[in-house]
Amino acid sequence: MLDDLRKEVCWANRRLPELDLVAWTSGNVCGRDPREPSLVVVKPSGVLFGDLRPEDMLVVDLDGRIVEGTLKPSVDTATALYVLREMPEIRSVIHTHSRYATAFAALGQAIQVYLTEHGDAFGIPIPCGRYAKIGGIEVGQEVVRVLREIKLQCPAVLMQNHGVFAVGANVRGALKAAAVVEDIARTVHLAMTVGKPIPIPPEEAARLYTVYHTKYGQKPGGGFE
Repeated sequence: MLDDLRKEVCWANRRLPELDLVAWTSGNVCGRDPREPSLVVVKPSGVLFGDLRPEDMLVVDLDGRIVEGTLKPSVDTATALYVLREMPEIRSVIHTHSRYATAFAALGQAIQVYLTEHGDAFGIPIPCGRYAKIGGIEVGQEVVRVLREIKLQCPAVLMQNHGVFAVGANVRGALKAAAVVEDIARTVHLAMTVGKPIPIPPEEAARLYTVYHTKYGQKPGGGFE
C-alpha cells in the first residue's frame, strides 16, 4: 500500500542526518497521499535513520490508527496528524532539532529577515510559537495557530524550547523548507557572533519573495514548493 509514498518518505527521513538536521533517531518526516488524503505515511519510532527501509514506514489514518505496518509510529505522529487534519493544503510535516534553528527556539525568538536567501524563500520572519507540551496535540495546535496567523507564507515554525516544524505541499517541499530554515539560522547566528546584523526592510523582503516565487527555477510560478 502506498509504495511510492513510502519510498519518498523513507528517502526524506534518510536525508535528515545527511543534511545535518537531526541527531541519532530524533526527528521525522511524514507524507499524506494526494490520492487518498485520509492516509499518511509516517516514520517508525526509535529506528536509526540509516537503517530505515521503505517497508518500515507505517501507513496510518488521520486519527492515528495503523492501517499497515508492524512497528510503533513516531511519538510526533499526533502532532503531525493534527496539522494535516486542520490544514488540508499541507501534505507533509517534518520535525527536526537542527541545532542553529533550535538555538533560536530555545530563546523563544523569531528569526528576522537579514539575508536575501531568507527574503527569497519566505519574505517574512521565521516565526516562533509558544511552548507546548509534547506527546499529544498541543504542539500541533500551536503550529497550526502560527501558520494560520502568517497565512502559511513561511512554511516553518520554531517551537519554543523544542525545535523546528516544517510543512509543504509535498515531501520534497517540506524538506527544502527545513533545510533552508537551518541554513538561514546558521548564517544569522554567525553574523550575531561578530556584530549586529542589518535587517532587510519588510517591503524589500516582500519584493525578493515575489521575484523568487515567480521567476526562479524551472516550474511555472517560480521557487518554493
